[in-house]
Amino acid sequence: MTIPTEARDPLTGLPDAEGAQRQIAAWQLAAREAGRTAPVHALLLRLKRFSSVNLAYGEAAGDRALVEVAARIAQLFDAEFGQERLVARPGGGAFLVAAAHPCSRERWEWLADELARAIALPIIDRSGGIVRLRPRMALLRAGSDEAPEQMLGRLADALDRAQEQSAQLLLWVDGEAAFGEHRAHQLEADLLGALDQGEIEVLFQPQYSCADGHLVGAEALARWRHPQLGRIGAEALFAIAERADHVAPLSRHIAAEALAAAKGWPVGLRLSLNVTAADLAVVDFVGAMLAMLEHAGFAPGSLTLEITEQSLLAELEPSARRLDELAGAGIHIALDDFGAGFCNFRYLKVLPLHAIKLDRSMIEGIADDPRDLAVLRGILAMAQALGLSVVAEGVETEAQRAAVAREGCATWQGFLGAPPLSREEFAALAGA
Repeated sequence: MTIPTEARDPLTGLPDAEGAQRQIAAWQLAAREAGRTAPVHALLLRLKRFSSVNLAYGEAAGDRALVEVAARIAQLFDAEFGQERLVARPGGGAFLVAAAHPCSRERWEWLADELARAIALPIIDRSGGIVRLRPRMALLRAGSDEAPEQMLGRLADALDRAQEQSAQLLLWVDGEAAFGEHRAHQLEADLLGALDQGEIEVLFQPQYSCADGHLVGAEALARWRHPQLGRIGAEALFAIAERADHVAPLSRHIAAEALAAAKGWPVGLRLSLNVTAADLAVVDFVGAMLAMLEHAGFAPGSLTLEITEQSLLAELEPSARRLDELAGAGIHIALDDFGAGFCNFRYLKVLPLHAIKLDRSMIEGIADDPRDLAVLRGILAMAQALGLSVVAEGVETEAQRAAVAREGCATWQGFLGAPPLSREEFAALAGA
């Protein structure tokens, strides 16, 4: 359903409390008309001590932090539920998330825990301040016949109770405490055996030429098929691996699997691998990467390593030296998620970059928002001046594809072309 402007929060554009109730009621009505039950999973979060952000940095910085929180929530739940989710802002530092989609109690709790971690990541404001937020959440699994306003009321009451128990950050409405740190530690332990048990799967997101639409390569992505929690995406997987100090083995596994698959692709197709901060911190990272390429029989000139700004914040100079060595061996280097957060333009000066990869947030509005299109044009002009190609990520509509092609992007990827594919599916697509 379309939620009218008057039922939306003017700051974030998300539905407000009234808009959220309308959406949940629409889900319930559709389920009743279809003769099926449709329980709604919901969570209400409040940002702890958010008023201190306004006091420390000003209300404008506080508003920008709220917009960033809204984006982080949407990113996590878009990946999980697509269009079958609701993200709303009832007011202040409160956000509501709901989904009318099959989901176990354990997975809903795990998603809430991942959301807490995503929100807790530092927000670097354009004023130079670093905003750190921590949410408190109440979780609910409601029957299909429970009124939306009653759901929201029960969530709010549970959060009020949690407020009195300062150590409790995640609580079910029925009073049961969430697994919290126990679940996190168990996941870390589970990961240690997941590689040997074949639970870590490597998928391939096809990439296409903007000039003629031909397939030009793929980005390798990881997914954990957890026996209890189901699918765990790459971002959450690496967050768990980092807490378990298991990033290096995970990265090696993904790279080895991807290179083995790409060796059989038609000549000319490129493989892109993501590089983490933990990878770049390894002293022998360059030697290990080149050895893997030699062992796989894969040409360095057909490989692109994608690095994010977050991977570079801590030790830029050592990272630049290692990337220089890899570039000297013929490997292409791309700056990933460009525009997703704080853009340090120094990276463009000191790193041996061949491309920048636009975050999906830079693509969403280009087909109908003149300001978004103007920003894209500015980035492309800068990239052209620096001799960098531009990859557009998250292309989901034909209008977006036409816009990035018209404006001069070299490559695009997204669900318009294909979702991430298995090794066999991508080989069939590529005609291998």
